[in-house]
Amino acid sequence: MRTIWAIAVNTIKQALRMRIAVVFTILLVVLLPTMVLMMTGDGTTKGRLQSFVSYGLSLTAFLLSLLTIVVSIYTVTSDFDKRQIYTVLTKPIRRFQLLLGKLLGVLLLDTALLIFFSLIIYSITCYIPRHYHASDGERAMLDNEFYTARVGVRPPEVDVSRDVLKTYDRLEKTGQLPPSVLEHKVSRESYKKALAERIKLSKRAVEPGRDLVWKFYDVKPLGPDQSLFIRFKYNVSVNPPDMAIFGQWFAGDNRETPPVGETFSRKDQIRTFNEIQVPASVAAEDGYLAVGFFNDPRFNNTVVIFPPEDGLEVLYKADSFTANFIRAVALIFFRLIFLACLGIFASTFLSFPVAVLLCLVIFFTATISSFVIDSINSLSEDISGIYHFTVKPVIKLLPQFDKFNPTNFLVPARLLSWSLLAKVGGFMVCVKAFLLMTAALLIFSFREIAKIII
Repeated sequence: MRTIWAIAVNTIKQALRMRIAVVFTILLVVLLPTMVLMMTGDGTTKGRLQSFVSYGLSLTAFLLSLLTIVVSIYTVTSDFDKRQIYTVLTKPIRRFQLLLGKLLGVLLLDTALLIFFSLIIYSITCYIPRHYHASDGERAMLDNEFYTARVGVRPPEVDVSRDVLKTYDRLEKTGQLPPSVLEHKVSRESYKKALAERIKLSKRAVEPGRDLVWKFYDVKPLGPDQSLFIRFKYNVSVNPPDMAIFGQWFAGDNRETPPVGETFSRKDQIRTFNEIQVPASVAAEDGYLAVGFFNDPRFNNTVVIFPPEDGLEVLYKADSFTANFIRAVALIFFRLIFLACLGIFASTFLSFPVAVLLCLVIFFTATISSFVIDSINSLSEDISGIYHFTVKPVIKLLPQFDKFNPTNFLVPARLLSWSLLAKVGGFMVCVKAFLLMTAALLIFSFREIAKIII
């Protein structure tokens, strides 16, 4: 262990001599406070906070990722370029100790820098409301909608399989199927999927004078003194004159007669997310909650549509902002561990520029992996079939940095649970990074360092 630690300390010194760590540190120290003035968001204090956290953490993760790639590759390849590897391996140092020591050194440097910049971002985030003189009302709103970690519960998905089959059979018997389906330009399965989405949308449409009720079965806030937030978005068939809908809402337990809960009326803008705050006591002890909406014909003359994917959900506080922030930083650290192992793996058999190029390609591909997979899925069946068996499996082997981006949780104040963090860490570190490091140790152990010439 002493040998590995000595190599790790020497790796840190080597990285500091490269100046790249110093340059990135200066960049972040200068840019992070500047972002407070530059990142205005939508002009509100909440918008400024969301913009700062999003860009601040993204910039920190990006620069530390580049630093990790360059340092992890350079620390190995430079030993070969400068012939230092011959001196090192003549000492009682095993090859696996050399690589593990360099990995430890890179990770220690990453840990120190990540903690330092995370503390800066966290401190600035807590200070922003004071800097902009937020009112008591704004502070209360920020505590509920930003400085928190909320769980979102959506209503169970409606099973429309029978309706789809019934509608498809009727269209087929009456000869009303689209020509594209009959001519096999669009597959029957694709058409059935589109039909299912259309039927789901119709079940989330409320005509004037009618109501719609959602049922939730797992609403368990931290305590009855907390608040629940009904988050919803209106779509309409015909735009109202003031671009707003007047709705009558109910939240409570409708299994009782009469229903137990709260009713309220309000007017909200269409095609934008709105939130209604209600006391957590409206939810039953077993976690059941009913949310009802009535389309009042006295004020509305249009069909109100709640999109199936994000039309309505119930949010409640499940943890603190600080704990959520710590877990978000851990996500960045998992990314750095993977990139450090990737860099050392590439450096065991490639030169410095080629290894950097390979790592950058993998890094940027992992950053947009979800977009690439969605693009492949949207292709026609003939073209996508090729990619499904070639490109898609390779991309799925990479970690999905964009899917598990910490800003996806902190900006909307969504809970990043310990279970999800453990799952991401298990796949990204314990499986993928471990396999890369194992491959690096095998390649390096059999690599010919020098030839004996007689």
